Amino acid sequence: MHSKLSGLFSLPAAALLSLSVAPAALSADAAKFMVIDGHNDLPWQYHQRFDNRLAPLDVADRHEDMDPPLHTDIPRLREGGVGAQFWSVYVPIRAYGGSAGDAALVLEQMDVVRRLVERYPDDLALAMTAADVRDAAAAGKIGSLMGIEGGHAIENSLGTLRSLYAAGARYMTLTHSKGLSWADSATDEARHDGLTEFGESVVREMNRLGMLVDLSHVTAATMHDALDTVTAPVIFSHSSARGLNDHPRNVPDDVLERLPENGGVVMVTFVPGYISQARRDWDLAKTGQEASLHAMHPFDETLREELLMQWVSSNPEPEVTLTQVADHIDHIRKVAGIEHIGLGGDFDGISSVVQGLEDVSTYPALFAELKRRGYSDADCEAIAGGNVLRALEENEKRAKRIQSERLAEDPPETAVSTE
Repeated sequence: MHSKLSGLFSLPAAALLSLSVAPAALSADAAKFMVIDGHNDLPWQYHQRFDNRLAPLDVADRHEDMDPPLHTDIPRLREGGVGAQFWSVYVPIRAYGGSAGDAALVLEQMDVVRRLVERYPDDLALAMTAADVRDAAAAGKIGSLMGIEGGHAIENSLGTLRSLYAAGARYMTLTHSKGLSWADSATDEARHDGLTEFGESVVREMNRLGMLVDLSHVTAATMHDALDTVTAPVIFSHSSARGLNDHPRNVPDDVLERLPENGGVVMVTFVPGYISQARRDWDLAKTGQEASLHAMHPFDETLREELLMQWVSSNPEPEVTLTQVADHIDHIRKVAGIEHIGLGGDFDGISSVVQGLEDVSTYPALFAELKRRGYSDADCEAIAGGNVLRALEENEKRAKRIQSERLAEDPPETAVSTE
């Protein structure tokens, strides 16, 4: 199965090999496949742990032993063959529809990324375009792109969307964990059956700008509405296959079947509960147990914790392994095709990890498993980064055409319903 867009931009094996980052610092396997990961929450770790200050955490050094664990630092990025990273510029959504001040908080996270690049100029380079990613790799640096996680960041304003793009955001996840007044979230009550007219305007303006439309976190109806609206490839920055795990954060087969026509990319994530159905069921059971214990012992937190530990001891969490992640890649390949798979680990945004994929140094282990399953070097190169780089460049090309046809003006339907 081949995408209609696949011939517009592809990287042959030799070209991807030429983009290897700091070859002397990588194992042979890691250097072979340059990873462009779709989602990493290191900037939010700086916010949570150090109030956005960089000095307390020098990621030029290894930090495997931090508590809670840190999944990302520059030595481990090098070991993993990460040649470019979409850093998530995330702020939590506090209520349905978002809150005033969300845009300012996102800008603070973008500032963290820029300061990281400034602090580590020998290792990181700010990237705004596909060409910037290639240039960074050629210089032996890790291209650093930014992706907004959640459309609450734009505060219902296309002007704010444009300003965040100008500040460096190169994708936006339409929603996060709660819905918006213009789009439904996968993990909240569905109020619009997908996108509203304003939501469609957001998607069209993202295409005009050249900003990747990210459909992780949204309902299946929102995915379909977005695919009906876009004129450029979409991404799922950190999602897996619902055909293997019926989690609302994963991508259903009927959406996967539309990706060849669109040219989009599902960046398979390593969140244990999204990978393993058994782990998903265990998580739901644990949540139910916590709710039951809170109802029975509302004023005794110590007792609740003790009883929950007893429950976990009697009901150990199922193991989730690298081979199960490879199963999701197999499934997406079968339904959509090899051109529509990428990687979005969600490192430093997760509290537990897949065995064999514990941090950013472990991508080569996944490629070793794919090779064992018969994937070619060209297949691995496409999954590692070639597919998402093609999607980014195609968005850039189409944006230039759209910008030649219309101005950046709010269309009449930009009013947001307050119902």
